[in-house]
Amino acid sequence: MAWILLVLGGLFEVGFTTSLRYVDGFRNVPWTLAFLASVALSMGLLEVASRSIPMGTAYAVWAGIGALGTVVVGIAFFGEPLGL
Repeated sequence: MAWILLVLGGLFEVGFTTSLRYVDGFRNVPWTLAFLASVALSMGLLEVASRSIPMGTAYAVWAGIGALGTVVVGIAFFGEPLGL
């Protein structure tokens, strides 16, 4: 169960990085609320998962899912380049 929560937390990390694109200095209220909710859920799920999974492992997996997911979303939906 902890691994499922950790993966879900990583996906919410993708949500908060995607939402951050639209917050406009925290003036865009709906996107700001989406960002804040995603951050809270992502961090909360990481915390719960790290009760059963060693923190170093949990953080590495969580950050990896977030980083890879953010790159994939950027390429697929925002036309970001697929190169270095």
